[in-house]
Amino acid sequence: MDAITPAILLLNLPPSALGGMDLLSFTTTPKFQGIKNIPPGLHFVFVGSTSTLSVRHGVWMRVNLPASGPPDFFIRKWDTNSEELLPETDTTTLLQQRANLGRIWRENLTPYRQSASQDSVATEETNRWVQLTDCISESLLARILDVDAENWTLTSSSSAKQDFDDIPGLSASDLTGNERELRVLPVDLKQTWREGATGRERTEAAQDRSWALADLTSRFCNNDMNQIIGELQFCFVMVLTLNNYSCLEQWRRILDLILTCVSAVTTQPSFFVRALATIKLQLQHGQDVETGLFDLSDDGATFLKSLLLRFKKSLDRLPGDAHADVVDELDDLLAYTQETLGWQIQQGSFARTGMLSLEDGEEVEMDNTTYDEDDEAGEYAPTIVELSAEQMKLLGIDESVPAFDDDEEEELDLEDMDARY
Repeated sequence: MDAITPAILLLNLPPSALGGMDLLSFTTTPKFQGIKNIPPGLHFVFVGSTSTLSVRHGVWMRVNLPASGPPDFFIRKWDTNSEELLPETDTTTLLQQRANLGRIWRENLTPYRQSASQDSVATEETNRWVQLTDCISESLLARILDVDAENWTLTSSSSAKQDFDDIPGLSASDLTGNERELRVLPVDLKQTWREGATGRERTEAAQDRSWALADLTSRFCNNDMNQIIGELQFCFVMVLTLNNYSCLEQWRRILDLILTCVSAVTTQPSFFVRALATIKLQLQHGQDVETGLFDLSDDGATFLKSLLLRFKKSLDRLPGDAHADVVDELDDLLAYTQETLGWQIQQGSFARTGMLSLEDGEEVEMDNTTYDEDDEAGEYAPTIVELSAEQMKLLGIDESVPAFDDDEEEELDLEDMDARY
């Protein structure tokens, strides 16, 4: 028998169930009882009672580096009543499984990497998983799920508190039953300024959410910005594996927060470089989501396209070159979206008018003002306002500054040009 390596034993799975680990998924057979040869690191195992769109249950686990002791060996059993993977705690069953480990190892465990002929492909998939989850840590899983690693579990229906009323077909009372509440970061995009802020400070914080990003990092992440990216990664892979709607909503909120920061780009450029690289990698896997939760077509990806356009315009207005690496990473991301996904991300690229079909079949032409703010059009277009003397006084504008008529301004421009040349 080959040397024993880290493995997970999955007992009592229903016939033809959906099984999966990390980026691999498959339909189980009667002989299947688990996975062996699991590499070190964090992994996610998930099961659905059928291979169709059933509620899925998953568990995170940490496989340690090889040491002098025995390799990690996890045992979980499928509970048919609750349809979830539970730790096996029955002493008799544990002893029986360990006594038969040799036979189970040979006949019933599937290798994490399927075969030597597919080793290069499997290695690439393993590396992809590591890249997709490299900022997910045990402390992050403890914050979102549970301090006890035995309880790092969630399902397709697990939800963050702010999404209880937003999941189609389910009320808050339905979700607060036996489902786990996901303790994700409380991203509030409607208030991105400090308590007590007024006037200009609130306006600036609404347009540049750098303060909100720093506040979340300080209060919930021990000033570790990698936890922000880690949660972005966590939410993405939970959509990828479990089709979890609440995680999709949190993924969108975090993207909205990151891509509407301005001043933080110059003070934390490495964070934004890593965030953009993470977004690109996630887009490369977005089409793997079975339910179409990620619509990456040119028409369906309007949310992310508008954020990237706004972020690009913000970078273009920043002085200096402290953010040069961020610009390069964004250009790389935009090139990928254009060449591979067919996106057109540029100012004015969003549809302004279109036909709306009514219930009776009639079609009417409608104007779309959703992206006026990004393009500074419509009600968001710049406006020149003439102030009265009283208004100028309230704003602290010195009325003694001489005003120039058009002829005087032209004369001054010519004098200035003469001085330069």
